[in-house]
Amino acid sequence: MIGPDIAGIAEKLGAAADTATAVPQLAAETGLDVDAAYAVQTALIQRRVDRGERVVGLKMGLTSRAKMAQVGVDEVIWGRLTDVMRVPDGGSVDVAGFIHPRVEPEVAFLLDRLPDPGEPVGAFTDAVRAVAPAIELIDSRFAGFTFSLPDVVADNTSAAAFVVGPWSPVPDGLDNLGVLLEVDGRIAQTGSTAAILGDPRRALDEGIRLAGRHGVRLRQGWVFLAGAATAAVPLRPGAHVRAVVEKLGTASLRASS
Repeated sequence: MIGPDIAGIAEKLGAAADTATAVPQLAAETGLDVDAAYAVQTALIQRRVDRGERVVGLKMGLTSRAKMAQVGVDEVIWGRLTDVMRVPDGGSVDVAGFIHPRVEPEVAFLLDRLPDPGEPVGAFTDAVRAVAPAIELIDSRFAGFTFSLPDVVADNTSAAAFVVGPWSPVPDGLDNLGVLLEVDGRIAQTGSTAAILGDPRRALDEGIRLAGRHGVRLRQGWVFLAGAATAAVPLRPGAHVRAVVEKLGTASLRASS
């Protein structure tokens, strides 16, 4: 039995992102399952690397019930971040470069060292150098922002851009910090870091474990986005977005038209 065309699917998704043109869902038509979808994701990221981008971290997806409900899937997933996706804190993004951009508040970790081979997953959190508030801009390449689990995995978990606020030492507790997402000075979403698998540090454990299944190890100096604390909000031209995480501070971006 012939499997899915990994390279062809990656090229289609890559072209959709490059041209900000939505494509229909692919999994049902191509027979893509989750394992094959991660192979597509790898090929999609390699396409970026081949044109000069660098992988600078990992991100988690669907780590909150709000996100699972919003997109209609029920499994934690992971994707990859490149240097081109990074927007300076307070910087701007051109929404014309995306299909249907949305923003969500997150917690970011900065990794201080490489995990040792065979090190217990639960010990990985002591490899974190610093923590920061963050904003992720997601932009599914599928029409209507509608997709199956294999679709979103193949699409690098809708990763599009991210902002990281000031880094600070990891506080004693991260499990129940208040989170706000403001748009043009008005509160658009409220939540808690408890929505991120109960504690964002658990997301790091999950990310290391899940990525490791596909031969991917986190690296020193990488950024790790733990997942969204609230549902995502559409990003409109001209909007000013600010994420506020209790004890950690703020991160912001502006949307140009």
